[in-house]
Amino acid sequence: MKKLSVGFVAGLLALAGAAQAQPAYKLTKIIPIGAPDRWDYVVYDDGRAYVAHGDVLTVVDVAAGKVAGTLHVGGVTHGFASVSPGKGYTDDGKAGVAVAFDLKTLKELKRIKVQPDADGIVYDPASGHVLVITGDSGKVSVIDPRTDSVIATIDGGGPLEFGVLGGNGKFYVDGEDKNEIVRMDLATSTADAHWPLTGCKTPHGLALDRARMVLFASCGNKVMDVVNARDGTVLASLPIGDGSDFAAFDPVRGLAFSSNRDGTLSIVTAQDSKQGGKYVTLPPVTTLPGARTMALDPKSGRLFLVASDVTVNDAVPATDRAHYKVTPGSARLLVLDPAR
Repeated sequence: MKKLSVGFVAGLLALAGAAQAQPAYKLTKIIPIGAPDRWDYVVYDDGRAYVAHGDVLTVVDVAAGKVAGTLHVGGVTHGFASVSPGKGYTDDGKAGVAVAFDLKTLKELKRIKVQPDADGIVYDPASGHVLVITGDSGKVSVIDPRTDSVIATIDGGGPLEFGVLGGNGKFYVDGEDKNEIVRMDLATSTADAHWPLTGCKTPHGLALDRARMVLFASCGNKVMDVVNARDGTVLASLPIGDGSDFAAFDPVRGLAFSSNRDGTLSIVTAQDSKQGGKYVTLPPVTTLPGARTMALDPKSGRLFLVASDVTVNDAVPATDRAHYKVTPGSARLLVLDPAR
């Protein structure tokens, strides 16, 4: 067995940045967040990083470099979304509820029953609604924040993962078991398209380039499918790292990212400006084993990942969670900035 720490990865990141021509990223801050030792989605909003962190939602003040507060949710938290003014939502996936709370005081306001296995949460500013993706249930619960009640349920036709808004009244969601992207119409609360992912198996991450209307689905078989968001055509199937659980797109730099459990950050970009242009995988950035989810600040290009000190057991396959053993209480928020 070998032990990998955040101190060790700082050197690796420096080497990775020096080795690749573009893009390069540097580790600029490490913020301890401690126990629990399980985490899921990370969301950046208005100077804070919200980490779904075991049975709590941990709120990190990035500028101050410290935990600003904790919302005790219970069960298992997965996601977060903020709604102006000053109201946020997280979930207890085990209980199948969304939790409304005050962003300033972190005081719980209401528990809203949704579908079992509540997971990712997305706020749609166009409709003013909160969309709660439920994994095993295969449905999206639509919440009206004015009443904190479910006003619609969209059936995805099978287990779902993450979703992204198209800015066109559509919501695009990974269909995990059927290896597809499900397009949902928010006006009619229906799934109006099911697009097969030809190179992808078990999609987990999903990001969107709205300028080109191109989707990036990161998948469990170490592939990212690049998909035309207008008609579902797969434009490319590209290699990425192992154990992807999230994808993001930087509209300023034109880069799509996949954060991977194997301790890599995969990067995909277009070689030309055409909507159906050629896409390529760039050299990866080394992070830390277990850093499978992330958040992106599109203004600065800053990336946020959660990782911990781990012991790697090479006798267990890398696809098995037992391959990595977390050192208790060592979870940290990693902050990466574009080097240039």
